[in-house]
Amino acid sequence: MGNGDVSTDVSPQDGGHGQPVQAPPALPLDFEGFYLGHQEFFHDFSEIHLGSRRVAEQVVHQVFLEILGGWDELLQQGDLEQQTLSVLHRCVTRRLEEDGRSPAFLINGPIAKNLEAVRSQLELSNSAGGLYEAILELPTRQFTVIVLRHLLGYPTKRIARYMGLDSRTVDYHGRKGKERLRIRLGLPTAPGKDKKGAGQ
Repeated sequence: MGNGDVSTDVSPQDGGHGQPVQAPPALPLDFEGFYLGHQEFFHDFSEIHLGSRRVAEQVVHQVFLEILGGWDELLQQGDLEQQTLSVLHRCVTRRLEEDGRSPAFLINGPIAKNLEAVRSQLELSNSAGGLYEAILELPTRQFTVIVLRHLLGYPTKRIARYMGLDSRTVDYHGRKGKERLRIRLGLPTAPGKDKKGAGQ
């Protein structure tokens, strides 16, 4: 039987109501593996921006439909992790624009508390204004590393796996993101960190 054939697993006791049960279309195995490995991360990333698990689930559903629609092409292009992260970022941003609001981590209480903790993790003074806006202005990879590491608490290896990067590259983007935040916020270099130590 093909994928579109009517299922014969319907019990006469179920009543059937004359509605044939269609088997769901078969998904590519590599896509299923990608979905299972990334859906938790996609939901967490979306929820931290959208502020609601329900809305995050709606957006992530659309993200995976878009990825599935271009799956073969994405595989041929290479850089699958970056391509799919771009789809996620675009869909979340589009939803925020449709709703006419800022990302939830600017307005959600628990996430706002996490951002306060980020100030100390990034060695930023409590008086540094505009931290939230500065994070939003980071380049995509730096933004993603800062959000995953400092807001969601993901370890470097997990971030590296989701972003398709080497752990050292993740650390590099984390350092560059912190440096860009300091410059953007007009803060001095942290004590004890000179140019010689900055490259280590």
